[in-house]
Amino acid sequence: MSADPLLYQRHLSSARQATEQCRDLRDHPSYRLSFADDDFLMQDELRHVRLQLEYLKPQLILEQHQIQATVVVFGSARFLSPEQAQLLLQQAQQQLEQRPDDPDAKLQLKTAQRQLKNSRYYQAAEKFAALVTRHSQQQPEQSLMIISGGGPGVMEAANKGASLAGGQSIGLNIVLPHEQKPNPYITPEFCFRFHYFAIRKMHFLQRARALVAFPGGFGTLDELFETLTLLQTGKATTVPVILYDKSFWTRLINFDLLVEEGLIKPEDLELIQFVDTPEQAWQAICQCYKLGQSL
Repeated sequence: MSADPLLYQRHLSSARQATEQCRDLRDHPSYRLSFADDDFLMQDELRHVRLQLEYLKPQLILEQHQIQATVVVFGSARFLSPEQAQLLLQQAQQQLEQRPDDPDAKLQLKTAQRQLKNSRYYQAAEKFAALVTRHSQQQPEQSLMIISGGGPGVMEAANKGASLAGGQSIGLNIVLPHEQKPNPYITPEFCFRFHYFAIRKMHFLQRARALVAFPGGFGTLDELFETLTLLQTGKATTVPVILYDKSFWTRLINFDLLVEEGLIKPEDLELIQFVDTPEQAWQAICQCYKLGQSL
């Protein structure tokens, strides 16, 4: 006896509906694995999980590579290399020659002249990082790895100095409204990206054996004073805090006034050291840890 055609069609239709329903279920957000569901992970209620993940990823990678000691380099993201600054100056001079009465051209020239003057900080950060890196290569048991904020300016110079010296370095990038791109000199496996400033700051200081701050703006000042506060209050192990270019820092911040007004103790100033050359910065670290210097 032949099968009932109507019953057979009903069976096929039911099977197709079941298959489609099953497919729809698999495509529904609720079916996604929780750790692979971006919409789920980005909820406010999952912020603590994101914080933990953001801490753990760099932590585990650095532990796997046995990175135990770093030298943190801070400074302005706006400084250019001497080569870039010289090119900018030449372009500004040409623009002013073509438009000698243009206020914008005059302003561009003034800006370019300032950039060329400040490019010495880029050069100094690059040289300092090279000194640290060469020492680490020659004496692996005293290895110190350069770590920067991963962006341009002094950060780029620090990573560049380590790279040109044949070593590795770390870059801790941060998500900003105007996207920060990692500079090309960071060691790829140590190029990290953060959303939360707090977790990024923890990684800056967790392995830090010294902090060298070149002239910079709000970001540099934020990192500097947060570090000094942690050291002052005993929340972090004391490490050298080295300020590059004493004339800049003492003009920017009246540290003595803080003491005179009783806002800090005189001994708090001992947390800070001023230097004026890359060699002096490296010597300060060597003296603190009794390292064999290789200048």
